[in-house]
Amino acid sequence: MKFTPWTFLAIGLVSISTAFATGALWAANDPFVGDWKLDPSRSKLTDVMKVERLGSNRYAFDFGGDSPETIVIDGTDQPGISGTTLSVSVERSDAWKVVRKKDGRMLLTANWKLSKDGNTLTDNYNEISPNGSTSTVDYVYRRKGQGSGFAGTWVSTSEAVNFVYVLQIRPYEEDGLSIIDSSSQLTKNMKLDGKDYPNIGANAAVVAASSVRRLDEHTLELTDKKSNGKVYDTQQIKLSSDLKALTMTIHTAGRDEPAVLVFERQ
Repeated sequence: MKFTPWTFLAIGLVSISTAFATGALWAANDPFVGDWKLDPSRSKLTDVMKVERLGSNRYAFDFGGDSPETIVIDGTDQPGISGTTLSVSVERSDAWKVVRKKDGRMLLTANWKLSKDGNTLTDNYNEISPNGSTSTVDYVYRRKGQGSGFAGTWVSTSEAVNFVYVLQIRPYEEDGLSIIDSSSQLTKNMKLDGKDYPNIGANAAVVAASSVRRLDEHTLELTDKKSNGKVYDTQQIKLSSDLKALTMTIHTAGRDEPAVLVFERQ
């Protein structure tokens, strides 16, 4: 936090200035502050998606957050969640292409392919940042329960991460933290009071607000919410005893298994 020098004419004003400076020093010395890089070898990226067939070419898609989207599979852009559009095109009977856009700008593409026995789905997932750079994850899903073709519940079994994922945690005002996420293209500026604060960035339309509170010296509890106020996910963010590793356990609404991401201090 930047402070402008002032000439104070009263002892009371000087006392207020000292209190603010103390708060800024506390925030700068917070053990969570720093740059954190994902260690894929120690992380567990779990994903679940549900596809329900409603008609000959009409499907409902739930990609997490308990927010199903119903569209016709014809390759056209159709209304999706949080002001985005979703399109799905059939390239072959065993291959679909999924595209999401926001205000005409492409946010992601996903190339799906079914195995011959129909029980495995591979997903070449590409997320496009505002500057045009692409982050890629190759997902492998197994069918859970009944279903045919692409319809069913799919649970990821392995993911290959081939992009750099960095969290930057900075002081925010005199008693909060700013979390800048290079993967989700979100900046979360929050005080540690458990109240909702609006997010900034390309995906703020999906994850509109976040709140955080401190459980103990080395543990934070963060909650993300959608634009309709419903919970998108909850996260426990915990520092190791030597302050060199940060473990983020993410429980997404509508999913049974959490994702566990381990970051190393840079």
